[in-house]
Amino acid sequence: MTSSLSGLRRACTLAASVLVLSGPGAAAQAPRPGVDWPQFRGAQASGVAEGFEAPVRWNAETGENIRWTTPIPGLGHSSPIVWGDLVCVTTADSGEDDELKVGLYGDIESVANDQPQQWEVRCLDKGTGGERWTAVAHQGVPARARHPKSSHASSTLATDGIHLVAMFGSEGLFAYEIDTGRELWTVDLGVLGSGYFRAPTALWGFAASPVIHDGLVVIQADILRGSFLAAFDVATGDQRWRVDRDDVPTWSTPTVHVVNGRAQIVVNGFRHIGGYDLKTGDELWRMVGGGDIPTPTPVVSDGLIVITNAHGNEAPIFAISEGASGDITPPTGALSNDDLVWSQRRDGAYMQTPIVYDGILYNCRDNGVLSAYELRTGRRLFQARIDGGGSGFTASPVAADGKLYFSSEDGSVYVLKAGPNLEVLSENPMGETLMATPALSAGVLYIRTRGHLVAVGSE
Repeated sequence: MTSSLSGLRRACTLAASVLVLSGPGAAAQAPRPGVDWPQFRGAQASGVAEGFEAPVRWNAETGENIRWTTPIPGLGHSSPIVWGDLVCVTTADSGEDDELKVGLYGDIESVANDQPQQWEVRCLDKGTGGERWTAVAHQGVPARARHPKSSHASSTLATDGIHLVAMFGSEGLFAYEIDTGRELWTVDLGVLGSGYFRAPTALWGFAASPVIHDGLVVIQADILRGSFLAAFDVATGDQRWRVDRDDVPTWSTPTVHVVNGRAQIVVNGFRHIGGYDLKTGDELWRMVGGGDIPTPTPVVSDGLIVITNAHGNEAPIFAISEGASGDITPPTGALSNDDLVWSQRRDGAYMQTPIVYDGILYNCRDNGVLSAYELRTGRRLFQARIDGGGSGFTASPVAADGKLYFSSEDGSVYVLKAGPNLEVLSENPMGETLMATPALSAGVLYIRTRGHLVAVGSE
């Protein structure tokens, strides 16, 4: 009898797992901490994956601590994501060696890219780097030009363990079954003109990534005309709500954060930093001001929402209470109020999303100058340059196992010891340009270079 009951339990468990795991209509799964990296910057955009030993040194040329290297054709700055035994990226492939100009410069002109492209989603075996499936989302000449430092595949994928969503800007929003690559639905969002609002002919390409939460796909599309925030049903692609945003083009991915049982979408912006109710799109709070080309993603830790941006008159860091409501814009000259816990007005980042690790906020500017702050107070602990100077830093940092990983555009990954002082543990050249933020899973770094996806892990 005991054996029969045990067998019945096993059968019921298997049936339940099949219901959860199979098919696009199945229930979404929670990411496994330290293992699954389901979107840009991982779960909740924290950039942190704990619980495993992470590498300090590796050598891309000799193969030391390199698990595998797989070529990725085309040009794409989207970050890898990891779920289960898959690691996935996007790319836009013209079949040519597309122009990419990296480094510190102020050129705002666009790259026309009038050659036909093939927009692809590529999923590899996490353990070997072998191809599992590739889907061609779109083919044709790009609807809009891009920045010479950008790509036509800059938005990172998002998954809930069942659906895999790819955002290709003016080329559309696409959803796939993550296990098989079967296309589930597409949404045409129209032409999304992403460029510098003070020079509208300078088109730079779309970069905000989708976020999936509670059955909804959230898209922030701050563009030259008709900016909006929208939510779509992850299973069908049906639009659930859409709200207009009075803002200039931004390139920031939103963050979903739950406060007292209510999920809010936190967005970066120039005219409209703020929070929205996930279910309805209703505005919860807002503030005005900051840099006029917002790119970093909002980060939430210990009850604070950290937002930074740069360019123009300001380069602020804002630490905002997660329970903020209404218009929280401080009076001119004020650094705090009831909802703005603290702020810095000149240390903010232009490209990189900051990271909070063990109560310290690390914020790196595009020239490689890193500042560290006590998260709760805003007291600066140090400010120093990571490298010797001269390289640009665009990819955002990630952290694990007491270490921070910063990638320079010229191809080096710097490993820093987390703490109140700058301590560089190693510099690891990858041999190619680095523009994409790495992913972390079970102690392995998945680094997307100019032409490859590389798995780095200690033996």
